[in-house]
Amino acid sequence: MAALFKDSGWRLWWLILLVLVADQVTKQVVIANMQLFDSIDLLPFFNLTYVRNYGAAFSFLSDAGGWQRWFFTLIAVVISCVLAVWLARNNKTQLKLNLALSLVLAGAIGNLIDRSIYGYVIDFLHLYYQNWHYPAFNIADSAICIGAALLIWDSFSNDEVKK
Repeated sequence: MAALFKDSGWRLWWLILLVLVADQVTKQVVIANMQLFDSIDLLPFFNLTYVRNYGAAFSFLSDAGGWQRWFFTLIAVVISCVLAVWLARNNKTQLKLNLALSLVLAGAIGNLIDRSIYGYVIDFLHLYYQNWHYPAFNIADSAICIGAALLIWDSFSNDEVKK
């Protein structure tokens, strides 16, 4: 078992845990200190705005009637299992790929926790410029996006010879 963590992609388990804790703690701070739709101005382009996302990215299917909760929960569970196995099979030297998979896994689990407990995902990071507003997101969403970008970068820059 120790070899699984030492010699595989799972050696970044601490990063997964760190992202998960940061995600869940920040969401609990928002729940404890803000009412739904409250907004706190922090910078001229950034607010903390508490919203609930009943759908997927960009509130996709948020008004679908409730079935989407279980659909997105199932997808998150399947993706998390696939990523966990992928990490276990990767060599520890595949740092960029392991980092990417770890971030996506942490983000998927973070949002899975919300969806399982509340039936929605708690979002609160809100970027905007004048009348343009980017949909609110959270730390888990950020981890998923950064991980996805690293996956794309790795797919174009990986010099490892495939066996």
